[in-house]
Amino acid sequence: MRARYSACALLNETFMLNSWHPETCPPSISLEPQVNWIRLDIKSTTAGSADDENGEVEYVARCKTNGRASRIHEISQFTRYKGYWVYLDGQFK
Repeated sequence: MRARYSACALLNETFMLNSWHPETCPPSISLEPQVNWIRLDIKSTTAGSADDENGEVEYVARCKTNGRASRIHEISQFTRYKGYWVYLDGQFK
């Protein structure tokens, strides 16, 4: 989750797409340069250790867009794909 947050902040669309499960990954994304990512708070994790195949991360990501503050609160599902953790999907809270 932290790597994907950093990729958003750095506008690294390639990393975002490569860290997404192919079954749920969109064909393309467009990260917005006017979004200033401020903070990532991991609220909880479930599973996701070296012995697990799936994991869950609840997080709140804060940002400012054109000076206006907002946040994303999501419970994200991750799974292993070809030996790597990838984002599967998420549900906003």
